[in-house]
Amino acid sequence: MKKKVLAFDFGASSGRAILSTYEDGTLKMEEIHRFSNDPVMVNGTFYWDILRLFFEIKQGILKCVNSGNADISSIGIDTWGVDFGLLDKDGNLLENPVHYRDVRSQGMMEEVFRVVPQKEIYEKTGIQFVEINTLYHLYSILKNRPQVLEQAETLLFIPDLFAYMLTGKKNVEYTIASTSQLLNAEKRDWDYDLIERLGFRKSLFPPVSQPGNVIGKLSADIAEELGIGQVDIIACGSHDTASAVVAAPIEKGEKSCYISCGTWSLLGAEIEKPLINEDSFARNFTNEGGYEGTIRFLKNISGLWILQETRRQWIREGDNISFKDIDKMLLTEKSANVYIDPDYEPFSKPGNMPAKINAFLKATGQALPATKGQMALCILESLAMTYRYYIEQLEQILGDPMEVVHLIGGGTKDVNLCRFTANVTGKKVTAGPTEATAIGNIVVQLIAQGAVADMAQGRKLSDDLKVYMPENAAEWDRKYQDYLKFKGALKG
Repeated sequence: MKKKVLAFDFGASSGRAILSTYEDGTLKMEEIHRFSNDPVMVNGTFYWDILRLFFEIKQGILKCVNSGNADISSIGIDTWGVDFGLLDKDGNLLENPVHYRDVRSQGMMEEVFRVVPQKEIYEKTGIQFVEINTLYHLYSILKNRPQVLEQAETLLFIPDLFAYMLTGKKNVEYTIASTSQLLNAEKRDWDYDLIERLGFRKSLFPPVSQPGNVIGKLSADIAEELGIGQVDIIACGSHDTASAVVAAPIEKGEKSCYISCGTWSLLGAEIEKPLINEDSFARNFTNEGGYEGTIRFLKNISGLWILQETRRQWIREGDNISFKDIDKMLLTEKSANVYIDPDYEPFSKPGNMPAKINAFLKATGQALPATKGQMALCILESLAMTYRYYIEQLEQILGDPMEVVHLIGGGTKDVNLCRFTANVTGKKVTAGPTEATAIGNIVVQLIAQGAVADMAQGRKLSDDLKVYMPENAAEWDRKYQDYLKFKGALKG
C-alpha cells in the first residue's frame, strides 16, 4: 500500500511542510516548504501573524501540487501549545491570536487562585503551573477586555484554527486541549466546573476529539484555488510534543524518559494514566494528553531558546553569527565552569539575553564569560545540568531509575548538547529522530488511514538515531554539584 501525506509542523520560530511517501514499510520524507514564524509586536501586544501563516500553509500545498504530488491522501497540522483564536457567531476571527510570551498573563495566576485554589486546579487538570497556559491568558481577557469574550462564540487552538480555515469545520483535538489547564485529566474532557467557576461560558469550548479524527475535507474553494482534490484534514497529535513523542524510539517495558528539545525542552515519561499526587503537585509536573490513550508526564523547561535569543542579540550587534559558527567555536573553546539557571524567569522573555546572562552570573558571584564561545558553553552545559536535575525528580516521583534518555527533535542536531546530556546524567542517550514531530504527525495520519497498524509500528519507521555514552563521570558530577549552588538562587 502506497500512501502520500502532507505534514505541517509549526515551531515557535519556523514552520515546514513535509511530504511523506509510505510504501512497503518504508517512510520517505521531503521538506517541500519552509518559512519563518515571526511574531509581531503591535501597540505593546505580542501577536502571531496567523493570516500570513495560513498563506504559508496554502503555499506548502501548492508546492506539493506543483512537484507532481497532488495525489496526497491527507494533511495534518501540529503546532506549539496553549495559544488560541476566538471566533464570533459568524465564524470570523475576532483578532490575531496573542503570543504565549505576551505580558497580559502576568499576575493572572494569583488572580485565578483567589477564585479556585491552586491545589484544586491541579487535582482537576494535573497540569503544571506556568503563566503561559491558556487559562491565564483567557482570564486576562475576562478581567481586562470582557467585551471580547462577549463577542466570542468559539475557542480554537492554533492547529484547530488552521484546520477550520481549511475545512470550515470546528474541531478541538485532545492533546492540544490538554495544554490549556482547563481539561479534566481523568475524564479527558473539559472541566466544566472549573470553567464556570472562573466565569467562562461552557459554550465557548467545542467537544474534544481524539487524535486520528478526520476533521473534514479541504473546502471546495481552496481545493479549486490550489488545484488539488478535497483531501482529508486529519487531527494528528496536534500539540507538537504529542507528535514528537509518537516518534520517540521508546521500547515496550524499557525504563526510559524523553526530552523533546527545541526552543523548549519537554522532559518526561510516557505513562498509562494521569499521575496526580502531593509529590507531582509539589514538583509542578504536568499530565498532558498523548496518543493511544497515553499520558505525557513531563516538565516543561527552557530549551534552546536562551541560545537562540543570545544569537539574535549578537546579530543585532553586527555579528552575523550562525549556529554552525557557534558549533565550530565550541570545538576548541574551554568551559569557564560558570552556570545559569535556565528556569530563571527573566530568561523566558525576549530581550538582550547576553546581558541577562551576565547579570545572573554577576548576581551569583560567578565570573563572566570571556568569549562568545564560553557564553554558549555556559548555556548548553547549564541546560544539560537542568536535564539531570529534572530527571532525578522524575525518577523520585515514578520510583524508577531511568536507564535511557531519548533526545528527540531539532535539538539533537546540537552534538554538544547531546554529549553534555550523556556526560552529566551518566546515562545512555539516544539522539533522534531529528524530525520526530513531523514523523509523529505523519504516523498518526497513516494509522488513521489503515496504512500503519499502531504507534509501536510507527516508532520503527525511523532509524535516524545516534548513541552517546557518558564520559568523565567524576568531572561532570563535580560540575553538577557546582551548578546546584545556583539552581533557584535568584527569583524572577
